Amino acid sequence: MRIFLLYIRERRRDIIIFLLLCLIFTLSFLLYNLPLSAMIYPVILCFFAGTAVFFMGYIRVKRRYEILIRFKNVTDALTVDFPEADGIEKNEYQKIIRIIGNEYISLQNDAKRRYAEMMDYYTVWAHQIKTPIASMRLTLQNEDAHISRRLSSDLFRIEQYVEMVLTYLRLDSQSSDYVFKEYDLDNIVKSAVKKFSGEFIMRKLCLVYTPLSLSVITDEKWLSFVIEQVLSNALKYTRSGSISIFLSDDNILHIKDTGIGIAPEDLPRIFENGYTGYNGRLDKKASGVGLYLCKRICTNLGFKIMAESEIDNGTDIMINLKQNKLKVE
Repeated sequence: MRIFLLYIRERRRDIIIFLLLCLIFTLSFLLYNLPLSAMIYPVILCFFAGTAVFFMGYIRVKRRYEILIRFKNVTDALTVDFPEADGIEKNEYQKIIRIIGNEYISLQNDAKRRYAEMMDYYTVWAHQIKTPIASMRLTLQNEDAHISRRLSSDLFRIEQYVEMVLTYLRLDSQSSDYVFKEYDLDNIVKSAVKKFSGEFIMRKLCLVYTPLSLSVITDEKWLSFVIEQVLSNALKYTRSGSISIFLSDDNILHIKDTGIGIAPEDLPRIFENGYTGYNGRLDKKASGVGLYLCKRICTNLGFKIMAESEIDNGTDIMINLKQNKLKVE
């Protein structure tokens, strides 16, 4: 119906001219005092002939319109299978569209190539930087002084940032290595907590850990990254008190801290890419990428991540682990 109305609007001038010609034809008959029957018959013939031409034109336009609509989602089709041009002007329009289409495809291919080169560079860089980091860690292991412990803590942060870069690069990769198995959640969480043991000691924070006793179908590496990111944020913004890890009755993993909390206006946006909010403005080093990656990964794993928080009353990050049982094929 929409196409028909648009067609009528486009052809309104032709319709008006046709009706005027019919009116002139009728008036001519009346002026010559011809019989009414002699006038009605040719008017009806003209009307049906005009209607037939009108609808034939509508069918042709509708077919062309449907073909062009398909081209909206198929960019390569911009250069082939156009509906036949029925005029000089339309033929030139098609030539222009083909030129624009070819330029678009060329720009798209060039952008893909440059993106692939950039991804390759940063992937190699992230792997290469791990070598000096490992060397520095081995050197610091032989020292047991306050400065060495502080440097080890900073080095651990660097390792986290490098791992974040690698995760960011892998996230949209077509070869993301997700391997889903049934895992003991306690083992995954304890392994993540162990990495931050030095941070807990240095910051004099208490860990309140309640055994989780739950098996989940997930990818261990990716879920570990999410838990480590949440723990990292909890440690970063908790000056005193504790960090609690427990499981609620509906299979929701809670990582709750007693830190500075999140402003109400920031809470709905903390999982957006690059959003740092008020806390990020206090911490100039905040990137706003960590929780965004957590959100993306949880979506890929089939989990849901949520947050509750109050200013100066801590933050509770919740990961809903409820899912279907693993089926053996």
